[in-house]
Amino acid sequence: MSNRTAAARYARALLDVALQEQTDLAQIESQLAAIVYLFASHDAAKKVLLNPAVPATRKGAAVAAIANQAGMSPIVGKLLVMLAERDRLVLLPDLLASFRDLVMAHQKVVRAEVTSAMELGADRIDVIQRRLAEVTGRTVLLTAKVDPALVGGMVARLGGTVYDGSVTTQLKKIRTRLAEGL
Repeated sequence: MSNRTAAARYARALLDVALQEQTDLAQIESQLAAIVYLFASHDAAKKVLLNPAVPATRKGAAVAAIANQAGMSPIVGKLLVMLAERDRLVLLPDLLASFRDLVMAHQKVVRAEVTSAMELGADRIDVIQRRLAEVTGRTVLLTAKVDPALVGGMVARLGGTVYDGSVTTQLKKIRTRLAEGL
């Protein structure tokens, strides 16, 4: 099993427990993010807690002390101890990413990215965001980018779906049709 798959399973279990216990999901996410930041910014902690030579029980005790000192919720504290005792702390960055995705799905929120040839005004972005929300039935978090290579039109990426209405793509389609007709 890959690290991403394992992290996704832990994230799913974490979300299930958090929902069952009616815990604040944003608080859990921020506490997980703090631990991931701790590992990323403190090489000494990372080396010790990810070192296979350090006994898992000592890692568990160290992580429990960190969670207690930081005032983390019991759910996050137990998860960290369990990961430490199973020598799976390396999963934390992927677990955080998976947890964020699961929370967004639970809250019916989807990320979208719109790329256009020119910068879009705030009113146009609002219209696009509302239309995408109508199509998906979800709240849309929209990011706008500019790519002059598109010539005109726009490309919207919504999850795994791409809506390509760019002039560049239309010209490529015309070129392909003309080449097939010759």
